[in-house]
Amino acid sequence: MSVSSKIQDVFNEPGCSKNANKSAKDKKKGCTKALQPGGAAGGCAFDGAKIALQPFADVAHLVHGPIACEGNSWDNRGSASSGPTLWRTSFTTDMTEQDVVFGGEKKLFKACKEIIEKYDPPAIFVYQTCVPAMIGDDIGAVCKAASQKFGKPVIPVNVPGFVGPKNLGNKLAGEALLDYVIGTVEPEYTTPYDINIIGEFNLAGEFWQVKPLLDELGIRILSCISGDGRYNEVASSHRARATMMVCSKAMINVARKMEERYGIPFFEGSFYGIEDTSDSLKELARLLIERGADPELMDRVNALCEREEKRAYAAIAKLKPRVQGKKVLLITGGVKSWSVVAALMEAGFEMVGTSVKKSTREDKERIKELMGQDAHLIEDMKPRDMYKMLRDARADIMLSGGRSQFVALKATMPWLDINQERHQCYMGYVGMVNLVKEIDRTLSNPVWKKVRKPAPWAKVGDSWQERALAQIAQEQAELAADPAKAEEVRRAKAVCMCKGVTLGAIEDAIRGGAATTEAVKEKTAASGGCGACAVRIQEILDQGAIVGQPTQQINVAAE
Repeated sequence: MSVSSKIQDVFNEPGCSKNANKSAKDKKKGCTKALQPGGAAGGCAFDGAKIALQPFADVAHLVHGPIACEGNSWDNRGSASSGPTLWRTSFTTDMTEQDVVFGGEKKLFKACKEIIEKYDPPAIFVYQTCVPAMIGDDIGAVCKAASQKFGKPVIPVNVPGFVGPKNLGNKLAGEALLDYVIGTVEPEYTTPYDINIIGEFNLAGEFWQVKPLLDELGIRILSCISGDGRYNEVASSHRARATMMVCSKAMINVARKMEERYGIPFFEGSFYGIEDTSDSLKELARLLIERGADPELMDRVNALCEREEKRAYAAIAKLKPRVQGKKVLLITGGVKSWSVVAALMEAGFEMVGTSVKKSTREDKERIKELMGQDAHLIEDMKPRDMYKMLRDARADIMLSGGRSQFVALKATMPWLDINQERHQCYMGYVGMVNLVKEIDRTLSNPVWKKVRKPAPWAKVGDSWQERALAQIAQEQAELAADPAKAEEVRRAKAVCMCKGVTLGAIEDAIRGGAATTEAVKEKTAASGGCGACAVRIQEILDQGAIVGQPTQQINVAAE
């Protein structure tokens, strides 16, 4: 199947919540505009595929393309391995101008031969990048020839970066597993307690805080896709009795198609937070019992959850007086926007806001259940607004990824990494205690008092921070004094980034009679690109937006 056909198949995925909002016609168009080769801010399809598959620790990961592609993607996530280290060795065909002219297929075949002779891995994953895709290299044919010649699985991962963003690459990586790996090896033995874990990457080794609980319960992880994974395990994963999607829908296509092909039921759960961890363990037990496990498994799960919850809450209780009521601003995305909120609120923190830019409608509803219907949901907060929020002490600490850390540091406010690049483990019961400890350590670090003191030579009102706040205050005062200008600015806020559709244009469409997301799209083209804004458009429709009288949610979405 060609990469374009595969992309259309991926975006016809019924398990994808964004895809469910589209018409049959729009599903065929895909969920994103194609990117320019070499220009993919935020990560390209190749980057997403490499992130998804590189944690398979015993596999050789060979990048077919210029060396810069491999340099950009190598070791950019903190996954950990309990054994093999081959995944940390960088392999690339290092295509040059000469290869562009004459083709790189022979070079790719030779690279496969050299890797097998020198390292003897159980398999090789070959990643197609932009350059060989544009010159027409057929990595599928090369991989097939290499597999037959050397008697080793050589798996083509057809993910040239220009076909789309990182999330698409995650799904295409899953399709490669479905097409060439899953179901190709039979396990030595099976048990009624075998499970698959999908979408877990063992960042900083944090899954090792959950695995001992499963081991104690006698639940065997037949395969983990892909954190600390092994090739033969994923190849035999079709014999599992149940599957858990861990905090990510990046590989929802794998879980759903395995259910369809092999009858393996799945659910989406989270190991972030005390209650979420217990709920996930109980749901795993329920599915396993339905598939033939002894019903006494649920009794053992309940006993384990009760014991571990008691230990975790006792450890947090010692820290609670130090963190009770501390205000947290959470800037993250997807499922973490609600699972981490739940964990923090369990510990006694006050949530002043959480980002929902990558969250589904279901994620937002979960947040509202946790934080109340007036929860401050941030669709896209500008750095300057984030800075002002921190400087005004509406938050005591910001939890985010590395790209937002400098806003907090400029505001001389504590910041803690919550995203993939972190080096601390926050999963499971123990991880929740670790998270509270790290927040407490960060808040109480004496460096913040030091950096907040003005320099001896500084004059009042002369620092860049004071000038920045003064400028923000001046702009806000000007808007407050000019309602017409304020309305113009409000209406100019972008809702659909792909098509450049503003909030005002959507409100005008609603006023003109558009009563559904599909009708708004017909009038404005909004949600006709990636489809992510369909949730926001539906929220505007649900609240009956009136031009000039925006609801609170529309204001939040436009900040």
